[in-house]
Amino acid sequence: MSETLSTTARPAATPPPPRAAASRSLAIARLRDLALVPAIIAVAIVGSIVSPVFLSTDNIINVLQSMSEIAIVVLAQTIVLITGKMDLSLESTFGLAPGIAAWLVVDPALTRGLGLDVLPDAWAVPVVLLVGALVGAFNGLLIVRFGLNGFVVTLGMLIVLRGLLTGISGGQTFFMLPESMTYLGSASWAGVPASIWLSLLLFAAGIVVLGYTRAGRALYAIGGNADAARAAGIRTDRVLWLALIVASVLAALAGLLISGRLAAVPSAQGSGAIFQVFAAAVIGGVSLNGGKGSVFGAFTGVLLLFMIINVLTLAGVPAQWTNFLNGTVILVALVVSRITGGKAQT
Repeated sequence: MSETLSTTARPAATPPPPRAAASRSLAIARLRDLALVPAIIAVAIVGSIVSPVFLSTDNIINVLQSMSEIAIVVLAQTIVLITGKMDLSLESTFGLAPGIAAWLVVDPALTRGLGLDVLPDAWAVPVVLLVGALVGAFNGLLIVRFGLNGFVVTLGMLIVLRGLLTGISGGQTFFMLPESMTYLGSASWAGVPASIWLSLLLFAAGIVVLGYTRAGRALYAIGGNADAARAAGIRTDRVLWLALIVASVLAALAGLLISGRLAAVPSAQGSGAIFQVFAAAVIGGVSLNGGKGSVFGAFTGVLLLFMIINVLTLAGVPAQWTNFLNGTVILVALVVSRITGGKAQT
C-alpha cells in the first residue's frame, strides 16, 4: 500500500527553469544562423567545377567587393526589419546622398547661379551622412510621430528621392568627384579594398550590438510585440526612430563607397537594389514579421546571393537574369520560412 501511495504521490516532472529554456532558445537561434553555411560550401564547390577561376584570390576579392556596398544596405534593412518595419527608400538614399554631395561640390552651374563658391571638398562626406540622417529622421517623423504605414511612407520616399536625384543631376552622371568622396571606395588597406574592411567591421559591430546589448534586445522586443515592449519600459518610439536614422545613414555610406569605386554618381544609382537587399535579408533568415533574424544570417544571405550571381556570370548566363534570380530567391525563402516556422506571414 505504501508503495502504491508513494508511486501516485510522485510529483510530475518540473519544467526547466526559465534561464535554461532561454539558453536552449539561444543555442537553437545560433544554429539557425549557420543554416546557409552548407549552401555556401555547395555553391563554392559548384563554382570551382564551373570555372577554376572561381576560387582564385582575385575572384574572391571581386565577389566580396561587389557585394560590400549592397551588404551594408542589407545590414541597414535588417535593423529595420527586426523592429517589424521595412524601409524601401534605402535604395534611393543609396543614390541621393552622394548625389547631393557631388551636386554641391562639383556642379559649377549651381554655385554660379546661387552666387556661392563651390562647397569645400572636405564637406562632401559629412554632407553624404547628413543627408542619410535627415531622410531617416523624416521617415521616422511620418511613421512614428504621425503613425503612418511604414511600407507606404518609404515607398513614397523611394519615388520622391529618386525624382530628386534625377532633378538635380538633370538625368546625367556626376563626374570629377573630389578625393574625399572617392578614397573609401577606391583605396586598399593591406592589399584588400577598404570597402570590404568597412563592410566586415560594420557587420561585426552589428552582431555585437544586436546580439549582446540592451539596444539590440530592445529592437527584437519591439519587433516581437511592440505593446509588450512598451509595457516593459522600452521607449519604443525613440528606438524605432533611431533605427530608421541609423539605417539611412548606413545606406548613405554604402552609396558613398560605390560612388568612390566608380568615381561617379549616376542618376540611376541604386535603382532596383532593393530587390537584392530583400532577397539577401530574407534568405538569411530575417523575418518580415519582425523580431526574428540575425546580422550574421543576413551576411550569409548576401554572400550566398552574390556567390550564385558570380557562378552564373562565370558560366556565361546573361546579367539580365539577375532580377529573376532575386525574385526566385525571395519566394523560395518565404516558402521555406513558412514550412519550418509554421506561422502564417501577414
